[in-house]
Amino acid sequence: MHLTPDQTIFWQWGMFSLNATLIFTWLVMGVLVVGSWLVTRHLSASTQISRGQNLLEVIVLGIRDQIQEIIDQPADPYLPFIGTLFIFIALSNLLSVIPGYQPPTGSLSTTTALALCVFFAVPLYGVQKKGVRGYLQQYLQPNPIMLPFNIIGDFSRIVALAVRLFGNVMSGTMIVGILLSVAPLFFPVMMQVLGLLTGVIQAYIFAILAMVFIAAASQVDQHNYQTDSEVSHG
Repeated sequence: MHLTPDQTIFWQWGMFSLNATLIFTWLVMGVLVVGSWLVTRHLSASTQISRGQNLLEVIVLGIRDQIQEIIDQPADPYLPFIGTLFIFIALSNLLSVIPGYQPPTGSLSTTTALALCVFFAVPLYGVQKKGVRGYLQQYLQPNPIMLPFNIIGDFSRIVALAVRLFGNVMSGTMIVGILLSVAPLFFPVMMQVLGLLTGVIQAYIFAILAMVFIAAASQVDQHNYQTDSEVSHG
């Protein structure tokens, strides 16, 4: 039994290899692209809409409401990034019902790539909120001595974000594999159903944590901005 899809090699030539992580990541991206094209090619503003558009609107509105509850600001600037993270991770985990499929989120390389996207998104949104100087000043809070600790904190939470998703997905795959060898009929079906639920929950947790990291930077910037405004106005 392979612990991660990285260990399943389909093709190899020298140092180059095509493993299950790449294949199933492309599969998920292909499903998302084709599904999005099929659903959005006949969008309608009337009350009579297709089931696909109805499902898409429910998902988008649900994600937007969750973002708005966290940041207490308009969610539209964050919706494309957070929504893409959630849908990609959720679909990657849900497709595990297909025999032979291995979720790419069970690979540390995939979860690290997703966490790095969050790592670069946090300063981008922070700089967009107040500017380069205002964003960098938060690393000197509450005093300049905390600069290295704030930098280490940024790296450590990204590592935790990647390892958390990888560990949860990999452990679920291992448990199903072990139960399949012990009781091949009953327990694997139950664990597969439970795995679908936990897969969506893991996608939700990852997206929420990403939004919390972005919101934390924005709230600090907003607090400093309000403080500076109060000082400048006496």
